Amino acid sequence: MSERTLLLGLIGDDIALSRTPPMHEAEGLAQGRPTIYRRLDTLRSGLKGRPLAEILHAARDLGFDGLNITHPHKRAVVELLDEIDDDVRRLGAANTVVIREDGTLVGHNTDVSGFRSGFLEGLPDAETGTVVQIGTGGAGTSVASALVGMGAQRLLVSDLDPVRAQELVASLNRGAGRQAAEALPQDQLEPALQACDGVVNATPMGMPAHPGTSFDTGLLSPRQWVAEIVYMPLRTQLLEEAAQRGCRTLDGGRMAVFQAVDAFRHFTGLEPDVQRMREAFLLASS
Repeated sequence: MSERTLLLGLIGDDIALSRTPPMHEAEGLAQGRPTIYRRLDTLRSGLKGRPLAEILHAARDLGFDGLNITHPHKRAVVELLDEIDDDVRRLGAANTVVIREDGTLVGHNTDVSGFRSGFLEGLPDAETGTVVQIGTGGAGTSVASALVGMGAQRLLVSDLDPVRAQELVASLNRGAGRQAAEALPQDQLEPALQACDGVVNATPMGMPAHPGTSFDTGLLSPRQWVAEIVYMPLRTQLLEEAAQRGCRTLDGGRMAVFQAVDAFRHFTGLEPDVQRMREAFLLASS
Protein backbone atom coordinates (compact mmCIF):
# COMPACT_ATOMS: atom_id res chain seq x y z
CA MET A 1 0.00 0.00 0.00
CA SER A 2 1.39 3.37 -1.05
CA GLU A 3 1.79 5.93 1.72
CA ARG A 4 0.77 8.77 -0.56
CA THR A 5 -2.92 9.29 -1.28
CA LEU A 6 -3.86 10.10 -4.87
CA LEU A 7 -6.03 13.24 -5.05
CA LEU A 8 -8.20 13.57 -8.15
CA GLY A 9 -11.17 15.72 -9.16
CA LEU A 10 -13.86 16.33 -11.75
CA ILE A 11 -14.60 19.85 -12.97
CA GLY A 12 -17.97 20.41 -14.63
CA ASP A 13 -21.56 21.59 -14.36
CA ASP A 14 -24.17 19.54 -12.48
CA ILE A 15 -21.97 16.48 -11.81
CA ALA A 16 -23.49 15.13 -8.60
CA LEU A 17 -24.49 11.88 -10.32
CA SER A 18 -21.18 11.26 -12.11
CA ARG A 19 -20.02 7.63 -11.91
CA THR A 20 -16.37 8.57 -12.46
CA PRO A 21 -15.35 9.11 -8.80
CA PRO A 22 -16.24 5.62 -7.52
CA MET A 23 -14.45 3.97 -10.44
CA HIS A 24 -11.18 5.75 -9.67
CA GLU A 25 -11.43 5.37 -5.91
CA ALA A 26 -12.13 1.63 -6.12
CA GLU A 27 -9.36 1.00 -8.65
CA GLY A 28 -6.85 3.11 -6.76
CA LEU A 29 -7.49 1.19 -3.55
CA ALA A 30 -7.24 -2.15 -5.35
CA GLN A 31 -3.91 -1.07 -6.85
CA GLY A 32 -2.48 -0.03 -3.49
CA ARG A 33 -2.94 3.69 -4.19
CA PRO A 34 -5.57 5.06 -1.79
CA THR A 35 -7.51 7.57 -3.87
CA ILE A 36 -9.74 10.51 -3.02
CA TYR A 37 -11.84 11.84 -5.89
CA ARG A 38 -13.69 15.15 -5.46
CA ARG A 39 -16.48 16.63 -7.55
CA LEU A 40 -15.77 20.31 -8.33
CA ASP A 41 -19.22 21.35 -9.53
CA THR A 42 -19.06 24.73 -11.26
CA LEU A 43 -22.75 25.34 -10.68
CA ARG A 44 -22.54 25.07 -6.91
CA SER A 45 -21.96 27.92 -4.48
CA GLY A 46 -18.29 28.57 -3.96
CA LEU A 47 -17.35 27.72 -7.54
CA LYS A 48 -20.24 29.22 -9.49
CA GLY A 49 -19.02 32.16 -11.54
CA ARG A 50 -15.35 31.46 -10.80
CA PRO A 51 -13.06 31.54 -13.85
CA LEU A 52 -11.99 28.08 -15.00
CA ALA A 53 -8.33 29.12 -14.81
CA GLU A 54 -8.75 30.00 -11.13
CA ILE A 55 -10.31 26.61 -10.32
CA LEU A 56 -7.67 24.74 -12.30
CA HIS A 57 -4.77 26.55 -10.68
CA ALA A 58 -6.29 26.22 -7.20
CA ALA A 59 -6.51 22.45 -7.69
CA ARG A 60 -2.87 22.39 -8.75
CA ASP A 61 -1.78 24.49 -5.77
CA LEU A 62 -3.78 22.32 -3.35
CA GLY A 63 -1.90 19.20 -4.47
CA PHE A 64 -4.32 17.51 -6.85
CA ASP A 65 -2.63 14.85 -9.00
CA GLY A 66 -5.12 15.01 -11.84
CA LEU A 67 -8.49 16.25 -13.02
CA ASN A 68 -11.21 15.07 -15.32
CA ILE A 69 -12.98 17.82 -17.24
CA THR A 70 -16.56 17.60 -18.44
CA HIS A 71 -19.30 19.82 -19.88
CA PRO A 72 -19.02 22.73 -20.52
CA HIS A 73 -15.27 23.12 -19.99
CA LYS A 74 -13.61 20.60 -22.33
CA ARG A 75 -12.75 23.21 -24.95
CA ALA A 76 -12.04 26.16 -22.68
CA VAL A 77 -9.51 24.19 -20.63
CA VAL A 78 -7.20 23.57 -23.60
CA GLU A 79 -5.75 27.08 -23.69
CA LEU A 80 -4.93 26.82 -19.97
CA LEU A 81 -2.72 23.74 -20.33
CA ASP A 82 1.06 23.57 -20.64
CA GLU A 83 1.15 20.45 -22.81
CA ILE A 84 -1.47 18.58 -24.86
CA ASP A 85 -1.54 15.26 -26.69
CA ASP A 86 -2.32 14.80 -30.38
CA ASP A 87 -6.03 14.08 -29.85
CA VAL A 88 -6.46 17.30 -27.87
CA ARG A 89 -4.52 19.25 -30.49
CA ARG A 90 -6.67 17.86 -33.30
CA LEU A 91 -10.04 18.18 -31.55
CA GLY A 92 -9.50 21.26 -29.42
CA ALA A 93 -10.98 19.53 -26.38
CA ALA A 94 -9.54 17.78 -23.32
CA ASN A 95 -11.27 15.69 -20.66
CA THR A 96 -8.22 14.58 -18.65
CA VAL A 97 -5.51 16.76 -17.09
CA VAL A 98 -2.47 15.25 -15.41
CA ILE A 99 -0.80 17.53 -12.88
CA ARG A 100 2.89 16.69 -12.67
CA GLU A 101 4.95 17.20 -9.52
CA ASP A 102 6.46 20.39 -10.99
CA GLY A 103 2.96 21.81 -11.59
CA THR A 104 2.91 21.20 -15.36
CA LEU A 105 -0.64 20.68 -16.66
CA VAL A 106 -0.83 18.00 -19.36
CA GLY A 107 -4.04 17.50 -21.33
CA HIS A 108 -5.40 14.27 -22.84
CA ASN A 109 -8.66 13.27 -24.51
CA THR A 110 -9.74 9.84 -23.33
CA ASP A 111 -13.24 10.24 -24.80
CA VAL A 112 -11.74 9.27 -28.18
CA SER A 113 -9.98 6.15 -26.93
CA GLY A 114 -12.88 5.40 -24.57
CA PHE A 115 -15.47 5.26 -27.35
CA ARG A 116 -13.13 3.29 -29.60
CA SER A 117 -12.41 0.65 -26.96
CA GLY A 118 -16.07 0.40 -25.96
CA PHE A 119 -17.18 0.05 -29.57
CA LEU A 120 -14.61 -2.63 -30.39
CA GLU A 121 -15.60 -4.58 -27.28
CA GLY A 122 -19.37 -4.22 -27.64
CA LEU A 123 -19.76 -4.29 -31.44
CA PRO A 124 -16.55 -6.03 -32.55
CA ASP A 125 -17.65 -6.94 -36.08
CA ALA A 126 -20.03 -4.06 -36.82
CA GLU A 127 -20.12 -2.69 -40.35
CA THR A 128 -18.92 0.92 -40.55
CA GLY A 129 -19.25 1.61 -44.26
CA THR A 130 -21.79 4.38 -43.68
CA VAL A 131 -22.49 5.72 -40.19
CA VAL A 132 -24.87 8.48 -39.15
CA GLN A 133 -23.92 10.48 -36.06
CA ILE A 134 -26.42 12.84 -34.48
CA GLY A 135 -24.86 15.57 -32.34
CA THR A 136 -21.53 17.40 -32.54
CA GLY A 137 -20.91 18.63 -29.00
CA GLY A 138 -17.74 17.98 -27.00
CA ALA A 139 -18.30 14.23 -26.67
CA GLY A 140 -19.70 14.05 -30.20
CA THR A 141 -16.50 15.50 -31.61
CA SER A 142 -14.52 12.77 -29.87
CA VAL A 143 -16.89 10.03 -31.04
CA ALA A 144 -16.65 11.23 -34.64
CA SER A 145 -12.87 11.23 -34.45
CA ALA A 146 -12.91 7.69 -33.07
CA LEU A 147 -15.22 6.47 -35.83
CA VAL A 148 -13.07 7.95 -38.58
CA GLY A 149 -9.95 6.59 -36.90
CA MET A 150 -11.52 3.12 -36.82
CA GLY A 151 -12.02 3.28 -40.57
CA ALA A 152 -15.60 4.43 -41.08
CA GLN A 153 -15.73 5.03 -44.81
CA ARG A 154 -18.54 7.59 -44.75
CA LEU A 155 -19.54 9.41 -41.58
CA LEU A 156 -22.67 11.53 -41.98
CA VAL A 157 -22.84 14.17 -39.26
CA SER A 158 -26.14 15.77 -38.31
CA ASP A 159 -26.65 18.65 -35.89
CA LEU A 160 -29.30 21.31 -35.30
CA ASP A 161 -26.46 23.79 -35.78
CA PRO A 162 -25.34 23.24 -39.41
CA VAL A 163 -22.32 25.52 -39.02
CA ARG A 164 -20.99 23.41 -36.16
CA ALA A 165 -21.54 20.26 -38.21
CA GLN A 166 -19.62 21.75 -41.14
CA GLU A 167 -16.76 22.79 -38.88
CA LEU A 168 -16.49 19.27 -37.43
CA VAL A 169 -16.55 17.70 -40.90
CA ALA A 170 -13.79 20.00 -42.13
CA SER A 171 -11.66 19.16 -39.09
CA LEU A 172 -12.22 15.41 -39.48
CA ASN A 173 -11.37 15.39 -43.17
CA ARG A 174 -8.31 17.52 -42.62
CA GLY A 175 -7.05 15.18 -39.90
CA ALA A 176 -7.84 12.01 -41.85
CA GLY A 177 -6.39 13.27 -45.13
CA ARG A 178 -9.48 12.03 -46.95
CA GLN A 179 -13.16 12.80 -47.43
CA ALA A 180 -14.26 10.67 -44.51
CA ALA A 181 -17.12 12.83 -43.25
CA GLU A 182 -20.01 14.83 -44.66
CA ALA A 183 -22.46 17.23 -43.04
CA LEU A 184 -25.98 15.84 -43.21
CA PRO A 185 -28.77 18.41 -43.71
CA GLN A 186 -31.88 17.87 -41.59
CA ASP A 187 -34.05 17.23 -44.64
CA GLN A 188 -31.81 14.31 -45.62
CA LEU A 189 -31.66 12.69 -42.20
CA GLU A 190 -34.57 10.29 -42.71
CA PRO A 191 -33.30 8.55 -45.87
CA ALA A 192 -29.77 8.47 -44.46
CA LEU A 193 -30.99 6.70 -41.31
CA GLN A 194 -32.77 4.08 -43.38
CA ALA A 195 -29.73 3.38 -45.58
CA CYS A 196 -26.82 3.48 -43.11
CA ASP A 197 -25.05 0.60 -41.36
CA GLY A 198 -25.29 2.17 -37.92
CA VAL A 199 -26.29 5.23 -35.90
CA VAL A 200 -24.68 6.99 -32.96
CA ASN A 201 -26.64 9.28 -30.67
CA ALA A 202 -24.14 11.90 -29.46
CA THR A 203 -26.77 14.25 -28.01
CA PRO A 204 -28.10 14.45 -24.42
CA MET A 205 -31.44 13.01 -25.60
CA GLY A 206 -32.32 10.06 -23.42
CA MET A 207 -31.13 11.56 -20.15
CA PRO A 208 -33.80 12.25 -17.48
CA ALA A 209 -33.56 15.98 -18.21
CA HIS A 210 -33.86 15.36 -21.96
CA PRO A 211 -36.34 12.50 -22.42
CA GLY A 212 -37.11 10.96 -25.78
CA THR A 213 -34.99 10.01 -28.78
CA SER A 214 -32.95 12.13 -31.18
CA PHE A 215 -34.64 10.56 -34.23
CA ASP A 216 -37.59 8.40 -35.25
CA THR A 217 -36.60 4.84 -34.32
CA GLY A 218 -39.30 3.54 -36.66
CA LEU A 219 -36.77 4.14 -39.44
CA LEU A 220 -34.44 1.43 -38.12
CA SER A 221 -34.14 -2.12 -39.40
CA PRO A 222 -32.62 -5.29 -37.84
CA ARG A 223 -29.50 -5.14 -40.03
CA GLN A 224 -28.35 -1.94 -38.29
CA TRP A 225 -26.57 -1.19 -35.00
CA VAL A 226 -27.27 1.73 -32.65
CA ALA A 227 -24.80 3.26 -30.19
CA GLU A 228 -25.33 5.70 -27.31
CA ILE A 229 -23.07 8.04 -25.39
CA VAL A 230 -25.73 8.63 -22.70
CA TYR A 231 -25.20 6.35 -19.69
CA MET A 232 -27.78 7.68 -17.26
CA PRO A 233 -29.91 5.65 -17.69
CA LEU A 234 -27.85 2.80 -19.07
CA ARG A 235 -30.76 1.56 -21.19
CA THR A 236 -32.17 4.66 -22.84
CA GLN A 237 -35.44 4.83 -24.73
CA LEU A 238 -33.40 4.82 -27.95
CA LEU A 239 -31.65 1.55 -27.09
CA GLU A 240 -34.86 -0.09 -25.90
CA GLU A 241 -36.71 0.80 -29.10
CA ALA A 242 -33.74 -0.14 -31.30
CA ALA A 243 -33.50 -3.55 -29.61
CA GLN A 244 -37.22 -4.08 -30.12
CA ARG A 245 -36.64 -3.55 -33.85
CA GLY A 246 -33.90 -6.18 -33.84
CA CYS A 247 -30.89 -3.86 -33.89
CA ARG A 248 -27.63 -4.59 -32.10
CA THR A 249 -27.03 -1.92 -29.46
CA LEU A 250 -24.13 -0.35 -27.59
CA ASP A 251 -24.83 1.49 -24.33
CA GLY A 252 -22.97 4.60 -23.20
CA GLY A 253 -21.61 2.83 -20.16
CA ARG A 254 -18.83 1.25 -22.20
CA MET A 255 -17.46 4.64 -23.26
CA ALA A 256 -17.81 5.91 -19.68
CA VAL A 257 -15.81 2.98 -18.30
CA PHE A 258 -13.07 2.98 -20.92
CA GLN A 259 -12.50 6.74 -20.75
CA ALA A 260 -12.01 6.31 -17.00
CA VAL A 261 -9.70 3.34 -17.56
CA ASP A 262 -7.48 5.42 -19.86
CA ALA A 263 -7.60 8.42 -17.50
CA PHE A 264 -6.52 6.24 -14.55
CA ARG A 265 -3.58 5.04 -16.61
CA HIS A 266 -2.56 8.65 -17.33
CA PHE A 267 -2.97 9.69 -13.69
CA THR A 268 -1.03 6.82 -12.14
CA GLY A 269 1.13 5.07 -14.74
CA LEU A 270 -0.48 1.85 -13.51
CA GLU A 271 -2.38 -0.64 -15.67
CA PRO A 272 -6.04 -0.62 -14.60
CA ASP A 273 -8.30 -3.66 -14.43
CA VAL A 274 -11.13 -2.98 -16.89
CA GLN A 275 -13.56 -5.46 -15.38
CA ARG A 276 -12.96 -4.16 -11.86
CA MET A 277 -13.67 -0.59 -12.98
CA ARG A 278 -16.75 -1.75 -14.88
CA GLU A 279 -18.07 -3.43 -11.73
CA ALA A 280 -17.52 -0.21 -9.76
CA PHE A 281 -19.40 1.70 -12.47
CA LEU A 282 -22.34 -0.73 -12.43
CA LEU A 283 -22.47 -0.72 -8.63
CA ALA A 284 -22.62 3.10 -8.63
CA SER A 285 -25.35 2.95 -11.29
CA SER A 286 -27.57 0.54 -9.36
